[in-house]
Amino acid sequence: MRRNRGSIALKLHADSRRSKPPAMTPPTTIAPVATGMRLIPGFLDREQQKHLVDELREVVRLAPLFTPIMPGTGKPFSVRMTNCGPLGWVSDKNGYRYEPAHPLTRNPWPPIPDILLNAWAALTDYPAAPQACLVNYYGPAARMGMHQDRDEEDFSAPVVSVSLGATGRFRIGGIVRSAPTRSFPLSSGDILVLGGASRLAFHGIDRIVAGTSTLLPDGGRINLTLRRVSKPTTASRDDAITPRSQA
Repeated sequence: MRRNRGSIALKLHADSRRSKPPAMTPPTTIAPVATGMRLIPGFLDREQQKHLVDELREVVRLAPLFTPIMPGTGKPFSVRMTNCGPLGWVSDKNGYRYEPAHPLTRNPWPPIPDILLNAWAALTDYPAAPQACLVNYYGPAARMGMHQDRDEEDFSAPVVSVSLGATGRFRIGGIVRSAPTRSFPLSSGDILVLGGASRLAFHGIDRIVAGTSTLLPDGGRINLTLRRVSKPTTASRDDAITPRSQA
């Protein structure tokens, strides 16, 4: 099977040298959007976004983007994706699940970038670290249908979503598919936290708004979704939250 090296999504900078992450800036605006949900506009400034994109270039080098397929129909997703962290989310003919290795290379996923672990620690009071970070790349025509994030064991852990690149029109409803929905834009640097009653809300991306960001030279949007998969145990190494250096 031909491996997708992710060249479209992350042809970002000629200089591939990794640098220290910029200092994490506390949120200046926290706007409540729905019960249990927080939108923090501009949590990552431009320099932090650029640094994170550099980190993602290394993630994609080690774990190339691939196209997941729907379990029942075999229809390919319109987004391409990869993962980082101890576990990664995959979808194929065998269903939705978390795996410790890339479906094509069979290598372990690369680690979650420090700047994302810092964001999790700053924005959640969950007593354990995220185990998976989904990296979804949206091209100009990509979208994500309404769905629930329910492949995890512990729904008390929030889902933390980071937007990079072009603005995505986000839609959220209730815990049943027939509930009324509302939509709003997610711009580059915004972070969305789904917790409490919103943790199992149906949500999706209606469309990508072209021309809204210059962060990714080839356009498109990257969404990073931090998730906790299993319930914390004191015996597990990845249960401890260890804030990384912010210098």
